[in-house]
Order: sequence, then structure tokens, then C-alpha cells
Amino acid sequence: MDIRVQAEPFDFGAEAGAFAARQEGMGAVVTFTGIVRDLEGGGLRAMEIEHYPGMTEKAIEAIAKEAAERWHTGDLLVIHRYGPLAPGDMIMMVATAAPHRADAFQAAEFLMDFLKSRAPFWKKEVAQDGADWVAARDEDEDALGRW
Repeated sequence: MDIRVQAEPFDFGAEAGAFAARQEGMGAVVTFTGIVRDLEGGGLRAMEIEHYPGMTEKAIEAIAKEAAERWHTGDLLVIHRYGPLAPGDMIMMVATAAPHRADAFQAAEFLMDFLKSRAPFWKKEVAQDGADWVAARDEDEDALGRW
């Protein structure tokens, strides 16, 4: 299990390739990356992401351990960035490996849903006309109900 919370950009292709290369005996690798999207109509200057070092890593590790216990997975990778990010920047990456694709997909979706709603990150959208903290969305909370 590899959990990283970092300010630096990551190379998705290199990370995905390295992750897949070390998965002996696995039949499936699933990857996902989240990207900063612009506001409707444009105008986003930055997405500022804050977190509490130490607490954030522990929370993500607990979510990842639960995923590994619920599904028959091999390795898990979670990379999540913090700091100022521009539209088009990669925010996070999840990779899961499992002997069968259903477990890899479900573990990845579980991780993504819980990272979106429960990982202790705070996001502020900085637009041309000001800045606002991003509120929790009902649909993100609703997604947790299936787990």
C-alpha cells in the first residue's frame, strides 16, 4: 500500500506503469485520476487544497485498509496533492490491483467515493471575482450509501 500526500505534480503514466509492473499474480489493474476542472463558464484561477499533515495520511490509510479488507486486492496506490492547483492539473490518483477486475473496480470506486467525501481536505476555488470554500455536495454523500 502506497499513500502519498504531496504538493508536487506526479507523472500519471510513470506511476501507472510502475504500479502495474509490480503486480505479480494479479489479473486486473484499475487507475483513476482526478483533474481540476474549470468553473462553469470559465474563470477559475486556482483550486487551493489544504490538509492537516499526519491526520490526512492516517485517514487515507484507514480508507485504503478498509478497501483491501472488503475486496480481494493486491496493492493499492493513492496520491493526493495539496496547495494551489490550476485548471487541468491532476489532483489525485488511485490505482488498485486484484486477481479479478470486479474487485479492482469496486475497490477503486470505494476509494474514490471516500476520498471525495471523507478525507480531510479543504478546497477553495479562487476565481476572477473572489474565492469560496467548496461545500460538500449531496451527490457525493449519497454515493457513500452504496458501500
